[in-house]
Amino acid sequence: MPGPVPGSPAPGSARHRSGVGPLMRIGEAAERVGLSIRTIRHYEDAGLIIPSARSEGGFRLYTDADLERLAMVKRMKPLGFSLDEMRALLAVLDALVTADAADRPALLDRLGLFHTVAATRVETLREQLRTAEGFAAALHRQLDQHRAHH
Repeated sequence: MPGPVPGSPAPGSARHRSGVGPLMRIGEAAERVGLSIRTIRHYEDAGLIIPSARSEGGFRLYTDADLERLAMVKRMKPLGFSLDEMRALLAVLDALVTADAADRPALLDRLGLFHTVAATRVETLREQLRTAEGFAAALHRQLDQHRAHH
């Protein structure tokens, strides 16, 4: 898996904090994205997401851009991406926003590698789902067969 992007901003840098729109507290952010507050805090501790602001009382405040980032992380989770892989992919996406013509091709190549990994993992999940559906169908046939005999 591709590693960190040299020269990319650290999570929580000004670019991460420039989200537009209303600020929301962590509970609303969690509800809107479909993650638990604990999971969002874990992702913050792991450096995947940094709240755009803090209230005077110290509450985490999130923007729509932060929610988009959380949704991206949420979509990576079922594909088995590690926290390091998630950080690396987010760094590539962040770097692409401001990449110059010289850096862009390498970033796009790295993004392409992530796409290949994601597509391969999706196909693996499809195969597992087909197997599971076959199993459930076999159990259903057994259930029907045994019900018919009584």
